[in-house]
Amino acid sequence: MTQHLAAPAAAPTTGTHTGWWRDAVIYQVYPRSFADSNGDGMGDLEGVRSRLPYLKELGVDAVWLSPFYASPQADAGYDVADYRAIDPMFGTLHDADALIREAHGLGLRIIVDLVPNHCSDQHDWFKQALREGPGSRLRERFHFRAGKGETGELPPNDWESIFGGPAWTRVEDGEWYLHLFAPEQPDFNWEHPAVQDEFRSILRFWLDLGADGFRVDVAHGLVKAPGLPDLGARDQLKLLGNDVMPFFDQDGVHEIYRSWRRILDEYEGDRVLVAEAWTPTVERTARYVRPDEMHQAFNFQYLGTHWDGAELREVIDTSLAAMRPVGAPTTWVLSNHDVTRHATRFANPAGLGTQLREQGDRELGLRRARAATMLMLALPGSAYVYQGEELGLPDVTDLPDEVRQDPSFFRAAGQDGFRDGCRVPIPWSGTEAPYGFGPVAGGPSWLPQPASWAGLSVEAQSGDPDSTLELYRSALRLRRDHPDLGAGEEVEWLAAPEGVLAFRRGSFVCAANTTGEPVPFTAPGTRLLASAPVEDGVLPADGTVWWAV
Repeated sequence: MTQHLAAPAAAPTTGTHTGWWRDAVIYQVYPRSFADSNGDGMGDLEGVRSRLPYLKELGVDAVWLSPFYASPQADAGYDVADYRAIDPMFGTLHDADALIREAHGLGLRIIVDLVPNHCSDQHDWFKQALREGPGSRLRERFHFRAGKGETGELPPNDWESIFGGPAWTRVEDGEWYLHLFAPEQPDFNWEHPAVQDEFRSILRFWLDLGADGFRVDVAHGLVKAPGLPDLGARDQLKLLGNDVMPFFDQDGVHEIYRSWRRILDEYEGDRVLVAEAWTPTVERTARYVRPDEMHQAFNFQYLGTHWDGAELREVIDTSLAAMRPVGAPTTWVLSNHDVTRHATRFANPAGLGTQLREQGDRELGLRRARAATMLMLALPGSAYVYQGEELGLPDVTDLPDEVRQDPSFFRAAGQDGFRDGCRVPIPWSGTEAPYGFGPVAGGPSWLPQPASWAGLSVEAQSGDPDSTLELYRSALRLRRDHPDLGAGEEVEWLAAPEGVLAFRRGSFVCAANTTGEPVPFTAPGTRLLASAPVEDGVLPADGTVWWAV
């Protein structure tokens, strides 16, 4: 049942300026794994609210909250049953209101996750569509079709679910419905005006409550090609993000976001739209952030880049060039709730990419992760930080099968199914699990935390000048205070040895050594910060250094 509140929360006023999002550092909170206020082992909104001062001290500008809506939790809340209600596991709408108000009081902005491509099969619309049967008007709000074959026993087309298997499920009356993800997540038909009207109303509901913007899940997936044509490819998953597909990155999505932008522009405080858009090229990503559409789009090309100087320079140049014509800021991100944490991703000496699951060399992974973070924070534009990366957390690679909850883990031929490894609750304090995640010593956490995390907690790292947490705090403070960091469109590349990225931005210089050996490098000015111990005239192996010149 939808919960209601009367009064909206006020957006931050201190330091507000047009285009705050152009240089913002945005911290992703995965609510179930951030902080548990009531000891049930599941993070919640009150837990997030209690930790807002930590995020303020860390130095971020905004908090992006992964879904907390009413949901059966078939896909960790990305199967929404009611977009205007809070799932009881996370609290109430009053808790959301209090969180937004307190964040604004601290000068932090709140971005909420919006899931418009699909809903839960427990959403009232879908349940009614099932009851009303073939030919009903409610079914037109989804993609119901007759099957192929003599008796309709075959799916309507050859599309595959991102989680593996057919993207179609047959219901008792013989029709099939489309779900690009789990069967519990039926896709909306965005050609239907009722769907468009409903989401415009949902936008206003959260904007009225005080939300500062929306991260739009599967922003590239809302519109499907007319007629839902067969793809005709044997391995469709390899095409994801590499080619335009009949169910992804269709041109029709852009008119939807133009209509949304008009709504956001009615509100004060620079409300923002952020696209999760997996596209074949950064040039196609740039189409989502034209002046009358969204404000930002995740730079997945950068996230997928190896720890390699030449590869990084190419994607940095390409990203900046793609965003320049549309006047949008480039975004940079290294980790999120769907990919291997970069401290693990970079742990293999060969520099394997996002799907690395081996333990690798943890010390090497952390060293590279620290260097990669400093490189990212020095680049022009906006940066995203995933909860726990400031602690240097690795993926938990040895979770037993019986505790896993990632739906793709239970389906063959889909994603690798190991996203739980980057979703383990983060450690705050103490020497044994749950490390302050919940209020009870030795209490539960929805995924088990490793014994090795005692030394990685916020408490253990605070005040240690060599810790990853203090490196993040220092880097974010310098980024905020230095006049030549943050927003911008250009870097001035400097001559550097092979494997080294060196660039200047006004009176600031950054150099990142992606090789495993120290490299001679003449200091261009006064050293501000380094990701690893530095000797004069040398860049440390797998290290990044900042200077003021």
